[in-house]
Order: sequence, then structure tokens, then C-alpha cells
Amino acid sequence: MNQTPASRREFLRRASGGLGAVALAGMLSEQGIGDDDRAGINHRHHPASADRVIFLYSTGGVSHVDSFNHRPQLTTDHGKTITASRWLNVSGEFQRFLVKPRYSFQQYGQSGAWVSELFPHIGSMVDDLCVLNAMHCDSDGHDKATLAAHTGSAQFPRPSAGSWVSYGLGSVNQNLPSFMVLAPAAPYAGSQTWGSDFLPACHQGTHVMPGEKPLPYAESPLGDAALQQQELDFRALLNQQHQATRETDTMLEARIRSFETAFGMQREAPEAFDLSGETESTLELYGLQRGVTSGFGWQCLVARRLAERGVRFLELIDVGSSHNWDSHANMADHQRLAQAIDQPIAGLLTDLKQRGMLERTLVVWTTEFGRTPFHETADHAGREHHKHCFSSWMAGGGVQGGLVHGRSDEYGIRTAADAVHTHDLHATMLHLLGVDHERLTYRHAGRDFRLTDVHGRVVNEILR
Repeated sequence: MNQTPASRREFLRRASGGLGAVALAGMLSEQGIGDDDRAGINHRHHPASADRVIFLYSTGGVSHVDSFNHRPQLTTDHGKTITASRWLNVSGEFQRFLVKPRYSFQQYGQSGAWVSELFPHIGSMVDDLCVLNAMHCDSDGHDKATLAAHTGSAQFPRPSAGSWVSYGLGSVNQNLPSFMVLAPAAPYAGSQTWGSDFLPACHQGTHVMPGEKPLPYAESPLGDAALQQQELDFRALLNQQHQATRETDTMLEARIRSFETAFGMQREAPEAFDLSGETESTLELYGLQRGVTSGFGWQCLVARRLAERGVRFLELIDVGSSHNWDSHANMADHQRLAQAIDQPIAGLLTDLKQRGMLERTLVVWTTEFGRTPFHETADHAGREHHKHCFSSWMAGGGVQGGLVHGRSDEYGIRTAADAVHTHDLHATMLHLLGVDHERLTYRHAGRDFRLTDVHGRVVNEILR
């Protein structure tokens, strides 16, 4: 075993995919590989309101004026012309026609918040939601806006929000990754949306694809847990003897523990994804048929099970070959897309609440941008990209429920009051986890980086 020790970066590169990343995600965040890679596990800066995040992402750009931002004046003034300052990613002055919402709105709950007919199930949960109706971002291009929604940067690949949470808080359950992504495919910008970039590779998201075997490599290769434990014990003995003569090799113990963590993953992950023990009433809550292993209902129920088992950051991506909210040509697509996620999301919120988990679980729903409340003709069937104003919402984890925060102008074109930028959303997410977004930094290329770059403020107005 006399070999030249690999560099730390080479070790992390080799372990950055598949089960290696799964095994290392909790371990390395706990003890680090060298001082410059050390994460402050549970080193919160202030008391936390949330222990975990479930991040729901609808890819393509959901129309705010057809979902959560009720603008009755847009209906009244349908067909009138306005001067738009941006059209198809180009700035200027463009004469366009106002286009009314395709879907009706109604008030829900004691709060009386308005939600469109697209989301009746989520509407029934509105008293648990804080709707952000004055969101805005830096780009109206899919790739850049998606990257910004996940990493805070619209220009360059940066660590995702889940990676920052993993790096800052580490893992609760050493047998499961601290950051997991449940998605049938990647959204715009690809796997960069859950990448760790310059953070240690162990903090990248573990991508799980729905299906009969969501983690096909998590099964024991020996098929006998007792036999595998004996093999691991023997290997650990040899490794410890080897380590005794190489105390300066900081990677060696990491390798040793990776075997132990991988074994724990093989024990625990299959059970976490096994829905056979869930009751019929729980499956019905998510709109899920027994035995089905795909769809957003499956993603939501598995997310609850993983959250119960200590996964810190879970992202559920609403995407697929025929599932994209980019409704340029036909806003009627929004109805089909909404039906696929409305009941599952409401079921997730209800289930978390019934189990006493919503109090400490921050649920966030967002999209990359909104869609234009205007078009080239008043009868156009679609809507274009719109970065100046869109809607998101948060629930649980220390956020006030039954609140609508932020206001757009009367047509939903621009933010008018209490605007929330993507950086502010990220800063607030970290704050609820007990982390100061200005202090969670990592030195790279000669300077300290953070999720919110040099921007962002905590939206204290929405906190309990």
C-alpha cells in the first residue's frame, strides 16, 4: 500500500458522484478534509426556526397573474395598450396590449387571500402560506434565471442553496445525504442547479430519479448484511493498522468512514423509499395510487419520509418531457401542469402539519420568473418571460401563515411595495435555519463567497 497520497481535490473529485457522494455527504461535513474544507456543523449563528428545507421548484416560469397575484384591473383593462420597457429579453419601448388572466380567482381561508382556480388544493392551505407577490430577479432567460434561483448567481456557476446548507449545517443522519434532489430530469441549467461548485464535492445534491429503483446502487453487493458487516470490520482493522503509520494522511480516515457510511446508506435508504407501509389515507392525501413510483405525488411523499429521517435540504423539481411551465404559445397548458402538482403539494403541507413537522420544516415554492401581463395582440394565447414581477410562497419553519407580502402594480408588471429579490429569499431561508447569510462564507479564488454574493436582506416582516 505504498503509494503517493492523492491530493485532497483529487480525492473529492473521485468521490463526487454516485454512492461515493452519498457516503461522504454527511461524513466530510462533520469533520472536514483539511482546515480549509471544514464545515461548521450545527454552528448556527442564532436560534433556528427551521431544521430543514423542502424546496419546490416549478421549471419554466409560472404566470403570477394566473396563479397567486390577483390583478382585477388587468381584467378590466384587457385590450388596452401600454408601453413595456422589455420584450423578448430586449430593453426598449414597446407598445403592447394588456391580456387578462385565463383563470378566475377566489378568496380562501380566514385570511381571504386570493388564489386562482388552478390551485384549489393549495388555496385550501392558504392560511399556512406566506405568498410573496412582489418577487423579482436579474434575468428573463431560462438558464440564467434558473441558475440564480438555485445559486444566487445568474452569470456564473456557484454552489446551490442546498450545498450551502449542507456545508453550513452538516448532516443529521450519517446514513443519508444532507442534500437530496428528487426529479425525473434536470431543469434549465442542468445539474449545476444542485452542484457544489467550489465547495467540497460532498455537499452537492444527490439526484434521485423516480422509478422502481430510485437508488439502484444502494443495495448490498453481498446480499447479506451480516456478512458485509464482517467484511467491513475486517477491512476497518486493516485500515486502522495502515493509518497508525500514516497519521498525517488526513484523507485516510475519511476513506475508512466512507465504507461505514455507505453501509449505513445501504441499510437505511431502501426503507426510506419503500412506500408499502403508508396507509391508504396518506396515499390519497397525495393523490398517489399504491405501487406508483413516479409523479409529483411520489416526490412529495418521499420528501416527507426523507425529512423525517434527517435530510436537511430536499429539492423537488417539477419538470419532465411534457412538463414545463414555459407557456409561450398557449396558457391553457397551465391547467394541466397545475393539476399535476396542486394536490401533492397540499397533501405534503397537510401531512407535515398533521405530524407536527411543519413547525420546523420550511417549505418554499418558486419558479424562475413570471410571465408578461401583456402581448403583441390582446387575443394572444400565450405569455412571454417576465423578470420584473412574479410570485412565490413559503410555509412553516417560522414564517407567518395567512399572509400576502408584497404588492405589484395594478397589472402585475412591476413590483410596487415590499419587493423581494431572489437574494432576499435565500437570505431569509438561511436565517430561518439559524444561519447569517453574510457570515456563511467560503474562501475561493482569493475572496470569500456566499450564497447571496454581496446582496440580500432577511425579510423580517414575514417572520413569526
